[in-house]
Amino acid sequence: MATGVFDLLHPGHLYFLREARKLGDELWVVVARDSTARRFKHEPIMPEKSRLEMVEALKPVDRAVLGNEGNIYEILGDIRPDVVALGFDQAHQEERVLEECRRRGLATRVVRLARFEGDLDGSRKIVRKVAEWLALQERLGHVEKAGVRGDGAAPSRRRRGKA
Repeated sequence: MATGVFDLLHPGHLYFLREARKLGDELWVVVARDSTARRFKHEPIMPEKSRLEMVEALKPVDRAVLGNEGNIYEILGDIRPDVVALGFDQAHQEERVLEECRRRGLATRVVRLARFEGDLDGSRKIVRKVAEWLALQERLGHVEKAGVRGDGAAPSRRRRGKA
C-alpha cells in the first residue's frame, strides 16, 4: 500500500509507485481526500476525484481508493496491507504507522523508499516552474508591445525607394 496526495503527477510519483509495486504482489494506493491534503500539505489544485482517476490509470497501480475523512489510519483495517511504502519526504513516521497497524492486529512491514532525483520531482517545483514561465510570457508580451527598441517607442519604419 502507498499513500499520497498526487496533486500534480510527476516523475517522482511514478518512481514512488513503481518502487512500492516491487514490494508486493499488488499495489493499492490511497489518494488523500481534499480535506486531508489541506490539513497536512496544501490546498489541492486538482479535486480528489480527478486525482483518484489519474492514479488509478497508472500502470503500477492495481487499485486506487480515496482515503477516509478524519483518521487517516482507519483505512489500514480496510485494506490490511502486508507492506506500507512511504515516500522519502512523507511526514509519516515509520514507528507511528507500525503502531497503528499493530493496533489493528496487522503484521505489516513499513518501508521508507529512497529519494528520486529529477528536475521536476515535486508538485511545488512544477507550480514554481509554471509561475516562472507565466512571468516570462508576460515580460515577453511587454517587450513585443514596446517593439524592437525596447524603450516604449514604436519602431522606426524606413521607406524604400528613391532618395
